[in-house]
Amino acid sequence: MYVTRDRALTAPAHDTSAVVAELRDRAEITDALYRFGLGQDLKDKELFASAFAADAELDFRPAASKWGAKPPLMSGRDTIVTTILTMFTGRVDTTHQVTNTRITIDGDTARLTALVEAQHLLSADPARHALLKNPYDVDLVRDGDRWVIRRLRIDNTWYTGEPTVIFG
Repeated sequence: MYVTRDRALTAPAHDTSAVVAELRDRAEITDALYRFGLGQDLKDKELFASAFAADAELDFRPAASKWGAKPPLMSGRDTIVTTILTMFTGRVDTTHQVTNTRITIDGDTARLTALVEAQHLLSADPARHALLKNPYDVDLVRDGDRWVIRRLRIDNTWYTGEPTVIFG
């Protein structure tokens, strides 16, 4: 599941323009995942939507299976944005922290793996919460000067709290 190359950059160190272009791509690729997390945390529909390609898929089934839930595969940017923000807005406060990003780029497609720690608190009763440590496996596509998520698969390594209260 993880990107395990033995270095971050593939551009030759002596090729300054190729290094700069690759660094820009890597920053934009990582930013797509940041937009995903922060868009949820702020309940910012435009920011959250900007993380996804129109035909994106979000697969939370591997994570949810750890506590017995069976959510559907979400397909399409509009469906993803509406489903997630409707489920959380006014009910659940979230914070997402992204670490251990690893990226491979192949032309106009890329793959990113990361660990994301996601805290979810019920707004009306913050003592009821779920803290999740989730490996993310992300396929991205170039969208002009930025990158967007085409497919996001979320697994779960461990959790504490009550994810069934948050997610059903």
